[in-house]
Amino acid sequence: MPIHKSNLDKTGETEKSLPAFLFEPKDFVPYLEAWEWQQGWQELLIRQPSSNQAIWMLQHQPCYTLGRGATTNNLLFDPAQPPADLYRVNRGGEVTHHMPGQLVVYLILDLRRYQMDLNWYLRQLELSLIDVLALLGIEGRTINGLTGLWVEGFKVGAIGVGCRRWITQHGLALNIDCDLKGFEKIIPCGLSTHSVGKLSNWIPGLTIKEVKPLMQKCLIERFRLDLQKRDNFRAC
Repeated sequence: MPIHKSNLDKTGETEKSLPAFLFEPKDFVPYLEAWEWQQGWQELLIRQPSSNQAIWMLQHQPCYTLGRGATTNNLLFDPAQPPADLYRVNRGGEVTHHMPGQLVVYLILDLRRYQMDLNWYLRQLELSLIDVLALLGIEGRTINGLTGLWVEGFKVGAIGVGCRRWITQHGLALNIDCDLKGFEKIIPCGLSTHSVGKLSNWIPGLTIKEVKPLMQKCLIERFRLDLQKRDNFRAC
């Protein structure tokens, strides 16, 4: 597993900052509502290319999502009777699980302002997670041929994105202090030989409240963002 240091490959350090809105709902957000927000902002950027980009940092109640081409073979339950809400969405990747204690970050970015290259974008998301863990004193690693982030062989960060006309949707999920039992009902990301972990296994007592500002800092640096906090979660 290659190690990526947190000071590598910063995106456009000397380039002009790009304005983006940051939304941080205080309450748990229903999955479909968050997906609606993303689709609305993606459509806004398609219609009005000069609009600000947007990022959401939030938590969901327990649910499962399948990527657009995911197989139900990775569900260890009857999809007609799921143990929690189950959705098929327009991101890449297989099945994953969301729950309280997991920081979910949705990014509506215009890759025309960066590089029109989804592989580049996925690597930048991985590097952002590595940056966050480095600030916590944890060494995060990637695995060749796979997307996501691992610590000592445990997958702690999942990434799945969608893109339309180079405007992104979806993003990443970082397990912090969550109950991992829900992952026992699926084969996460279709990887039967990889276990799932959470950061509080390495830093007992770690909370989302502590990790959020680190995530903001690392995304600002990776994507040269000028983040402006905003409360209205919908696109104008």
